[in-house]
Amino acid sequence: MIWPRVRSGSLRERSTTRRAALGFKPSLVLGLAALVSMAFAPDPSLERPSEGNFAAVQYPLGYVCYRASSPLTIDGRLDDTEWGAAEWTTDFVDIEGDSQPKPRFRTRAKMLWDDEHFYIAAELEEPHLWRTLTKRDSVIFHDNDFEVFIDPDGDNHQYYEIEINALNTVWDLLLVKPYRDGGPAVNGWDIAGLKSAVWLDGTLNDPSDRDRRWTLEMAIPWKALAECAGRTCPPSNGDQWRVNFSRVQWRLEASEGAYRKVERSKEDNWVWSPQGAIDMHRPEMWGYVQFSTHGPGADVFRRDPDEEVRKALMGVYHAQKARFSESGTYALKLEDLGEAGNHLFRFKDAEHQRTLDGFVARARGATGALWTVRSDSRLTGSP
Repeated sequence: MIWPRVRSGSLRERSTTRRAALGFKPSLVLGLAALVSMAFAPDPSLERPSEGNFAAVQYPLGYVCYRASSPLTIDGRLDDTEWGAAEWTTDFVDIEGDSQPKPRFRTRAKMLWDDEHFYIAAELEEPHLWRTLTKRDSVIFHDNDFEVFIDPDGDNHQYYEIEINALNTVWDLLLVKPYRDGGPAVNGWDIAGLKSAVWLDGTLNDPSDRDRRWTLEMAIPWKALAECAGRTCPPSNGDQWRVNFSRVQWRLEASEGAYRKVERSKEDNWVWSPQGAIDMHRPEMWGYVQFSTHGPGADVFRRDPDEEVRKALMGVYHAQKARFSESGTYALKLEDLGEAGNHLFRFKDAEHQRTLDGFVARARGATGALWTVRSDSRLTGSP
């Protein structure tokens, strides 16, 4: 997990209250948000605004996720026949994109699905296998880790995050809204029925040798994802969900027969689809996963024809947030937002309104849908 412009080592650990203890129900998420936000909200000193390089990042990456012919065995080894037919994603890049150096170690992922589960596999090149955290819902990115982000309906709200380390320790949580918009993170939410496993090609926590890699598998039940998906689960043929993956990698050194983090070093953040800023919680930047009921290789990824208007509206959102950070107020008119406002006027029915709690901007996309972004970054389309 990455918070805006804040390296993860400075994050405070949140409550690990379990779902059972809370008596948590998905229908209560929005109603409880205001109550739990005080308990789960980040320290305001950690929320420095970051406009990032949003405009420079190109179209988010896409992946066609095919149906598995039979249920997969979750053992971390990736040796099921079905995985052999699934394509790898492109190699991960720095979270900010091509402006930063190429990652030191290779990372890539695969996806499959069936009527019961969304399957995810990953391979992480790793010369120094090191992990320490064993308690579920620990802040896993304090270790080297692999992270999954899923926003089924692509509205930037009510999305899921899973983090896992090489000890198969998991942290799963639900975000009501991105941290930039106040969150909160509901740490008491669990993915009921989640299966995960890791396999190590090397020796854990032993600096006397050089390791090779670790691999992982997850089987995420559609029933759990359906709780706040805002759309049909499992998906239908051709449906596209917003998904991204992240890898947190710390620089290590050997000391007295053990690994330790290099003092005052920052972690690396490598991702599948670049974010344009050191912030994984920009769901509008995540990749697109297109689900297919056909055999592997049968379909071609289709770009969302409304991605351009979505990007333009999020450009207005970021420009407004930057203005508010500087002046304490939002702009009254699109013309006051410079290039971001002028760009939105290129789309049909573009408009902007100030509201009691912020602003709303709208424009019509190539499909004819009218897209709306609010000041809390919720992005929705309607016919």
